[in-house]
Amino acid sequence: MDVDAYTARHGPEWQRLQRLVARASRLSGPEADELVTLYQRTATHLSTIRSSSPDPALVQRLSQLVAEARSAIAGVHTPAWKVAVRFLVAGFPAALYAGRRWWLCVSAVSVVLSLVVGAWVAGSPDVQSAIASPAEIRRLVDVEFEQYYSSAPAGSFAAQVWTNNAWIAAICLVSGILIVPVVSVLWQNVLNIGVTGGIMAGAGRLDLFFGLITPHGLLELTAVFVAAGAGLRLGWTLVDPGPLPRATAVAAAGRATVGMALGVALLLAVSGVIEAFVTPSGLPTWARIGIGVLAELAFVAYVWVLGRRAARAGETGDVDEAGDLLPTAG
Repeated sequence: MDVDAYTARHGPEWQRLQRLVARASRLSGPEADELVTLYQRTATHLSTIRSSSPDPALVQRLSQLVAEARSAIAGVHTPAWKVAVRFLVAGFPAALYAGRRWWLCVSAVSVVLSLVVGAWVAGSPDVQSAIASPAEIRRLVDVEFEQYYSSAPAGSFAAQVWTNNAWIAAICLVSGILIVPVVSVLWQNVLNIGVTGGIMAGAGRLDLFFGLITPHGLLELTAVFVAAGAGLRLGWTLVDPGPLPRATAVAAAGRATVGMALGVALLLAVSGVIEAFVTPSGLPTWARIGIGVLAELAFVAYVWVLGRRAARAGETGDVDEAGDLLPTAG
């Protein structure tokens, strides 16, 4: 980004904001509204400069201006529902879009490894016998795999599934700075899917496997991959912080990861509802799979439409910047 051109374009707005801040106690109603609007725009400009072309002098200047403007508007806050809406339509999708290379790579590698493990298990009776006895395999194929999804009342089952998956995602996000725990979680996930799928395929019940796992699994696995990608991105930032000082880069990545945790929890809640109410339902297989595919396509559109738009507007998903955009004059 050309910092000089950006400054020339938005400098008048910054100067106007500075003048309004200087006489904040004597502003008219329209001027107070203008103060809030310019404050929000300047906070976005600051975010854009930080993420695209960090200029220490300009960042310092705008940070001070934003802080002064925030103090001038202190005591007036955006309602909580507006904060939540802004997070859903800007912060979270922007963070997803910014980290897309990480979670897409995690997704691709995990899927390929799961297929390799599944093919290995399906094609080797010796491997299957080492995993479980013939009676246990038959019980899994004929009863347990399908019965699992209706083993508890739908509401309780949804809560149980959400709690379990949220715990897995939390491990990926919290321990991402260490990298190794995330890789371990992903490998366990690969083994669980590959081994179960391989056993079902070896018994000729791959149709049942995909018929039951696809409706909720698409979005559920995507959420886990997003969490793992965010965790690995955080860990790699410690190794290679880029143009920013290591502490600054890691702190920004960590704050973005906190925002990702909230969004991932929502994704897992949706997949948990699908797993509890759609997967074990009496709907035809094509209908259940269709619901899962639609949920996944909605997520993809969410990232590539809202996420790309928010990222281009300067959003990064950094929760520390959210406060710079929350105050209003109402």
